Amino acid sequence: MKIQQFVIIGLGRFGSSLGLQLMEMGYEVLGIDRDEDVVEEMSEHLTHAVAGDATDEQLLRSIGVRNMDCGIVAIGDDIQMSILATILLKELGIKTVVAKAISKLHGRALEKLGVDRIVYPERDMGIRVAHQLVTPNLLDYLQLSKDYTIAELNVPACLNGKTLSELNTRTRFGCSIVAIHTSNGVLIAPTAMDKVHRDDIMVIIGTNDNIGRFEEEVVNQ
Repeated sequence: MKIQQFVIIGLGRFGSSLGLQLMEMGYEVLGIDRDEDVVEEMSEHLTHAVAGDATDEQLLRSIGVRNMDCGIVAIGDDIQMSILATILLKELGIKTVVAKAISKLHGRALEKLGVDRIVYPERDMGIRVAHQLVTPNLLDYLQLSKDYTIAELNVPACLNGKTLSELNTRTRFGCSIVAIHTSNGVLIAPTAMDKVHRDDIMVIIGTNDNIGRFEEEVVNQ
């Protein structure tokens, strides 16, 4: 079942940014925060915004949190409140619960509560920026697991006009180009005879080490 309605607990920088993006994508978002000024500001941008204590079960029930498809605990400055709010969302039967963690210990506690996904915004952004700083052609970076990554790489001039067969990334480096962003649109699952051109964007998947070798030996030469 496709997720349509979100509740976000905590409308700080992360929670607000997430809520605005979800609204822009066409979803319904209910925001909850203790700060009335923040709620007043966000009420103009979210479907609904409520000022209150997210650890108050009666409040959550009264505003219909049980009807939401996904609950996101975006509290970053109070681990105890984060954990209590997470417990309540699970007990209220929210299908998918996502929580922000500010430390490994916080993340481990959330894991034990059965959270469906734990995010580390500051750590993840740091990783992405670090990769972009040391790899000039890297546009974006998403770590799928400890070992696997999806990366977006700018096609340099040295690869202009080459076919995927000539690049032979799967055999040479153990990674695969799964899409190409061109000026004419996105080419999904390109064939061996499709070409890349300067300033296209390659979407490549593989292990961290294999993508690193491809960048070093081919893209950044």
